[in-house]
Amino acid sequence: MKLSRSALFILAAVGMAASTSSAWAQADEARAKRIAGGSCFLCHGAKGESTSEIFPRLAGQHAEYTAKQLEAFKSGQRKSTAMAEMVAKLTSDEMLALGRYYEKMSLPREEAKDPQLAAMGQYLYHNGNKFSGVPACVACHGANGEGAANLPRLATQFSGYLHTQLKSFNKRGRTNDNAVMHVVAEKMTELEMVAVAEYLSSK
Repeated sequence: MKLSRSALFILAAVGMAASTSSAWAQADEARAKRIAGGSCFLCHGAKGESTSEIFPRLAGQHAEYTAKQLEAFKSGQRKSTAMAEMVAKLTSDEMLALGRYYEKMSLPREEAKDPQLAAMGQYLYHNGNKFSGVPACVACHGANGEGAANLPRLATQFSGYLHTQLKSFNKRGRTNDNAVMHVVAEKMTELEMVAVAEYLSSK
């Protein structure tokens, strides 16, 4: 079958576009690797595993969500003096490149440190608390804490970090994300926050 000149031109254009796209992807990853190796690794680890429960694990986190948080730190919507300085010179493209860089990484599943607490957290996560009005987390964050592009991946995150964020939502100290979290967290007890965080850390 002989292709027309116009068909050959289209195929060539598609091939060039794919090649260009691949080259840009490689360039973005190289740039993200340089940025991560220059400063991010100090707190978030060389492989996004984090060096302390104070700092979130970035490995496996949705790229769009990571970029969204970096934008919030830069604009001041999410408060952090340290992060504001780190992201001050980053462009939106670089933020998304960093998100994609960390999204490709993965962390091994860890057993819950307190199985009984995790079991309580599992029930709350999937069923909520009908007596206090706490809704089931699964409705937004998925059956396994995987979330979605615009929501965080909670599975394998440090329990201490998750607990801190829930407390921040509870006290409305964190305001850059969905206001629904304020309504949810303000109804949660300290024990419920700790339990849900323990459960998710082992997913």
